[in-house]
Amino acid sequence: MLLENMKMALSSLRANKLRSILTMLGIIIGIGSVISIVSIGDTMRKMFSDLYKNVGVTQAAIMINPYMDQEEIRDSDFFTMDELYKMKEVFGNRLDYVDNMSSGSIDIKNGLNRLKTNIEGVDSPYQKLQPVQILNGRYISANDVEERRAVIMISETTALKLYGTVNVTGKHFRSDIMGENREFSIIGVYRKDISPIQKLLMGSNDKNGEGIVPWTLLSPESSEFSMIRYYGKTGMSEQEMKQLNTEIKAYFSKIKNRQPSDWYISSVQDEMKQVDGVMGGISAAVGGIAAISLLVGGIGIMNIMLVSVTERTREIGIRKALGASTGDILVQFLTESALLSALGGLIGVLLAMGLVSLGATAFGLSVVIRPGIILVAVLFSAIVGIFFGIYPANKAAKEDPIVALRYE
Repeated sequence: MLLENMKMALSSLRANKLRSILTMLGIIIGIGSVISIVSIGDTMRKMFSDLYKNVGVTQAAIMINPYMDQEEIRDSDFFTMDELYKMKEVFGNRLDYVDNMSSGSIDIKNGLNRLKTNIEGVDSPYQKLQPVQILNGRYISANDVEERRAVIMISETTALKLYGTVNVTGKHFRSDIMGENREFSIIGVYRKDISPIQKLLMGSNDKNGEGIVPWTLLSPESSEFSMIRYYGKTGMSEQEMKQLNTEIKAYFSKIKNRQPSDWYISSVQDEMKQVDGVMGGISAAVGGIAAISLLVGGIGIMNIMLVSVTERTREIGIRKALGASTGDILVQFLTESALLSALGGLIGVLLAMGLVSLGATAFGLSVVIRPGIILVAVLFSAIVGIFFGIYPANKAAKEDPIVALRYE
């Protein structure tokens, strides 16, 4: 019976192709908008998740609470190199990495070419946590860090701007750093593969060069700094990372005579949760607004089904005269409205998937389209069709067969 009703419904839709397409348009736009917005939201959430994974999900940094009154901050609240090394000893079995997140800039000259280059100070294990593709040369070594060698790895774009080639390992230049004029040796050239969107969000400055140096080169033994960056052991759970952060707070509170609340820990895991929550909320809110268009599409279906009932009044009378029950007529028109809406939903899904995939490819992103959302969207569109088809179908089912047979 259902199969027969579906055949009749398809036959009716084919008989009025243009009208059927125009009726489905509201559903197509509604479902397409919802799928597109939810998929864009999921894609952006994955992008942020990948971005934070690239930063390191167990990364955190401790500093004096920035919300404290400046007058309450003492000179002794700043960290020393000895305290950083001591922290390594105390928590070393639960840490993969520790440094003071040092950075700065130097001028690199090659003939008439001159480029201001932003440099990041790192230790040798940093390559395991934040890997870069080494095009030639080598990474910063433990000896480079220990002996404060004036060595540098430069990015691919920096090498091309200054030298016109990436084969620059072994070249030298002089530059001022930390009040000294030193001769630098280029030990390698690297590349970071990031999408244009990630590059925009990270605020990459194309006008400046980029380089990596030993972190001790930017931090003399006598230096003090306001922050210590560390990475918990790879694979640490969220709860284990929270426990580590709590213990590190307690450790520095003890040695510096402070309260745990006087310290602030910036954790990548906490930032990930906040960003994911905001992105999920925005996606749900905008998706909900877009879903209103489904209401418009449903009203369009009700309108066209009422017209269809009027046009097919005589057909209804003939079917009833031949023995069709009220329920048969009701199911026939409900099947037609549900099929009309479901087809619109399916077309909307396909269009949305195509547009989202095209946009993600253009921006170099990995598109995320959840199969569950597609299934729910198509089922929901069919339900919309049934809901708004109830009144026209009921009207058709209650037609008096004698009156219907007389209808011209």
